[in-house]
Amino acid sequence: MNVASRFRTLPEIGDHVQFTLDGEPVTAPAGVTVAAALLAHSGAWTRQTAQGAPRTAYCMMGVCFDCLVEVDGTPNTQACMTLLREGMTVRRQTGLRELNGGRRA
Repeated sequence: MNVASRFRTLPEIGDHVQFTLDGEPVTAPAGVTVAAALLAHSGAWTRQTAQGAPRTAYCMMGVCFDCLVEVDGTPNTQACMTLLREGMTVRRQTGLRELNGGRRA
C-alpha cells in the first residue's frame, strides 16, 4: 500500500526542515511533529518491543507511547509530542531502553 493513500495530505505551504532518520536525510514540512513526519515519510514502525513486535504512532496525543524514538541521543522520546527541528537526529528504537534518558543513576 502506498503511504500517500493512507493519509489525507494538505498542500505544502511554507518552509521545510531536514533531519536524519537512522542516518538517512529526510525532508518534512516545518511545524509538524516527529511522528507526523515519520508517518508521512514511510508509514513504517518507529520502535520494536522487546519481543520484536513493530509499533508506530497510534493516538497522536501522547497517551499510548507507541511512537517512542530516540531524538538527538535521548531515548524514549514521544514522537507525537515532539516538534520537528532542522538538523534533528531521529533513530528508531529496537527493544528495551534504559530509564533516566539513558543516563546511569
